Amino acid sequence: MPHDDLLSLARRVALEAGALAKRRRDEGVEVAASKSSPVDIVTEADRETERLIRDALAAARPHDGFFGEESGADQGTSGLTWVVDPIDGTVNFLYGIPHYAVSIAVVEGEPDPLTWTALAAAVVNPASGELFTATAGGGAFLGAERISVARSVSLDQALVATGFAYASEERARQGAVVAQLLPSVRDIRRMGTASLDLCFVACGRVDAYYERTLSPWDHAAGALVAREAGATVKGLGDAAPSRDFILAAEPDLAVRLERELVRLGV
Repeated sequence: MPHDDLLSLARRVALEAGALAKRRRDEGVEVAASKSSPVDIVTEADRETERLIRDALAAARPHDGFFGEESGADQGTSGLTWVVDPIDGTVNFLYGIPHYAVSIAVVEGEPDPLTWTALAAAVVNPASGELFTATAGGGAFLGAERISVARSVSLDQALVATGFAYASEERARQGAVVAQLLPSVRDIRRMGTASLDLCFVACGRVDAYYERTLSPWDHAAGALVAREAGATVKGLGDAAPSRDFILAAEPDLAVRLERELVRLGV
């Protein structure tokens, strides 16, 4: 299949990085620094895991670019860029909640979700050992099993995942939208790891996911997994997914949920 070599590398490096992250979690974790707000944290394990990923990718493909959460961006000459979140769900990781992920995607074009084309992706939860993968045009998989989104359901039967920003004012606004949405859906899940939320859409564990204020590395890999599993993955209106908004769901449900979210002022 196209992009199999890229996927093989993404899978191998994600598993190696996941093993390192899990070892560091088992040894005990402390906050190393805060970023955009006091609750937006980074651990030394985030930094160490990203160094492992960056070094492994550079050794295998020295001409590709790199765009990581902790160490920034380096432009390559091949036209491909690896978009990496070394530990997505750092707060879960810090607290020992077994729901965090290493997320690696390789994209073609500028490292901008509005214009890039994702080619291959791997998302691993080191705590559970689950590995989600996808290639453009090659489908989505959980381990060796091909996965697909849940069947279409009415909005009132939809289990919807979401997340919240780090800025307190934005969180308050997002909370108000969720409070209005809750009576119209089956229930809400806030699990704290965007890449896994998207993969859960892909394998039918939730019916839909939406969020605002995500960074590119939060959704680069998970969005490809969800799309290859049959989900619509989009921004508002005709826009591509971006920091402004992302929604992933079975196509018919995506239309209904977006309409309701717009009505609620998302």
